[in-house]
Amino acid sequence: MKIYNTLTRQKEPFTPAGEAYTIYACGPTVYNYIHIGNARPLCVFDTLRRYLEWRGHKVIFAQNFTDVDDKIIKKANEEGVSSLEISERFIAEYWADARGMNVREATMHPKVTESMPEIIAMVQQLIDNGHAYASGGDVYFSTSSFAGYGKLSHQPLEDLQAGARIMAGEQKREPMDFALWKSAKPGEPAWESPWGQGRPGWHIECSAMTKHHLGDTIDLHCGGQDLIFPHHENEIAQSECCNGVPFARYWMHNGFINVDNVKMSKSLGNFFTVREVADKFGYEPIRFMMIAAHYRSPLNYSYDVIEQAKAALQRLYTCRENLDFALQNATDDGESLDLSHYREAFITAMDDDLNTAGAMGHLYDLVRELNTHMNSASKASLQAAAELFDELTGVLGLLYNRKAAQADDQVTALVAEREQARRDKNWARADEIRAQLTAMGVTIEDTPQGTKVVISD
Repeated sequence: MKIYNTLTRQKEPFTPAGEAYTIYACGPTVYNYIHIGNARPLCVFDTLRRYLEWRGHKVIFAQNFTDVDDKIIKKANEEGVSSLEISERFIAEYWADARGMNVREATMHPKVTESMPEIIAMVQQLIDNGHAYASGGDVYFSTSSFAGYGKLSHQPLEDLQAGARIMAGEQKREPMDFALWKSAKPGEPAWESPWGQGRPGWHIECSAMTKHHLGDTIDLHCGGQDLIFPHHENEIAQSECCNGVPFARYWMHNGFINVDNVKMSKSLGNFFTVREVADKFGYEPIRFMMIAAHYRSPLNYSYDVIEQAKAALQRLYTCRENLDFALQNATDDGESLDLSHYREAFITAMDDDLNTAGAMGHLYDLVRELNTHMNSASKASLQAAAELFDELTGVLGLLYNRKAAQADDQVTALVAEREQARRDKNWARADEIRAQLTAMGVTIEDTPQGTKVVISD
């Protein structure tokens, strides 16, 4: 497999340094429902993990929760509750949305509030190494002390410095320096430290949690394109100055999401949470939309796009349901199908920088062939097709709402009675039973292979 490494700006063979891929993904700041911009890295990198595991690799995947932050504190003060109550509430809401999109739990989900010893130790190490300094209860990282600053965003330090400012209340030496530790303020949660009570800066959190859970050097760090600078740039600086080794061997960043071809923004009124979209269209079309395009491409969200995703998903569901039905009536002497080339084409696409769009194209090529040959194929071919279909859709995390529901005894009896009525040419009774079944949420289709029963959700 090759991936595009943001650090080197080229595709490179993606191999683990050890027995397992170690991957860190920046998780949400939990002060509100996640928005559709958050959904893209969740779905994309969940798919990457699924694919690596499907290919037989072990993956250790960490995704954090930032559960102390200015926005969390502000919301807690507005509601008159603790920051912990806010963060725990929205961690629960995160899980509702993540599971709705079939995003699996990471190997570990560290929280900032549970990582203070590691954070404080890392800040102290940076001071000891001469890369950070205390100032009035705050601690700042000295960007000029790290020669590689700017290597991820590919911007020289001088250019970055040109737009930097020292804000009111900050006591840093240089405009580009950033906070590792913030002194306590009234109405904020705080922890004891060698520099007085306070809380960590945003960037140091991920560096400390990565080091603690995955080691000094990890295989892959991933997230949204908006995190390249300053967050990921600062993580590199902190980690490499503390540990003395490269922080991450590979970096992957997904593209932005626009809404109706305009950048999503609360001020423009085109800001949508995952929950809002799911309430109208369901969760699975959101996942489909997020992986239907290449992860590095910009993605446009609109009603038309997600309606198209729903329709495309329905094609997959219909094909899989038809496969089940065809299997019930298939014989051993039917047509033999060789579908192995679809699996290989799928792998080739995914190995090319996680090209889910290309992989999905091969999946629909498989659907077209199955639709053409399903009723004439042998039972062995159809069984192999169903297994391949489930394999490929499972890698993409799709078709997870497929029901394996079987018709209950009452439905079975009514279908049998209707078939007898049709044989007796008692069309009135046959129509009555069809209407009764429809009222029960059961659709029946008369096909050359027999009566097909579809149970609605």
